Amino acid sequence: MSNILSKDDLVEDENTIPVLDEGYVRLVDRMGSDLSVANAARASYAKESKEMGPGDVKLINFLAREGHMSPFRHAMLTFEFKAPLMVARQHWKYVVGSDHTMDSWNESSRRYITSEAEFYIPNSIEWRTTPDSSKQGSGGPLGRFEGEMLTMSLQQYVEEGENLYTWAMNLGVAPEQARLFLPAYGMYLYYRWTCSLQSAAHFLRQRLEESAQKEITDFARATYQLTYQYFPASFGALIGEIRHD
Repeated sequence: MSNILSKDDLVEDENTIPVLDEGYVRLVDRMGSDLSVANAARASYAKESKEMGPGDVKLINFLAREGHMSPFRHAMLTFEFKAPLMVARQHWKYVVGSDHTMDSWNESSRRYITSEAEFYIPNSIEWRTTPDSSKQGSGGPLGRFEGEMLTMSLQQYVEEGENLYTWAMNLGVAPEQARLFLPAYGMYLYYRWTCSLQSAAHFLRQRLEESAQKEITDFARATYQLTYQYFPASFGALIGEIRHD
């Protein structure tokens, strides 16, 4: 039985936050706590604290401030993402670019999945202009009329790709080749990311920046919110508090 969440399930799972039109971030599993981080640091002195207290918060703040990251690798999280491919590939860049190798990544593949594909299609007021001061990122909102034309054109493009994909499958083409007809960047996929607190903070510090692409920032904010509720001292020290709205 699949444990992938449907859209109707999202409101019933307190560890899941909907993102975009059909996506979400779900905290699947976690190991450790803020106290795990503090006690990992105390191992150097063969000491351990039994309960979280002000001294532990002070120690965690010191570790983050001085760049002592190894204690933050003793707490782990597993997330499930349902995100467009363009988000997943940006996310993956920060996994492979982290300064340690404690992450794990597994994602769905259209080599094996032949069920109906889902696509992210911005609505007419979500299209953004090219920024004046940079070669990447976004400027302000595009006009409503242009946005309506773009949304309609993208919907038609997706429908044409899906029809060609179905046609190829009906001809008996292997799924790993038939998928070439599906528009890639907006197609939703599922993936699981297991990471340490250090790695999560590394990703979030980059993708919560104002210059980051809005879509991946939306997923980053959901990831932050799910993590902060269980590791407030650690994430407060590594990243600080951010607004959730």
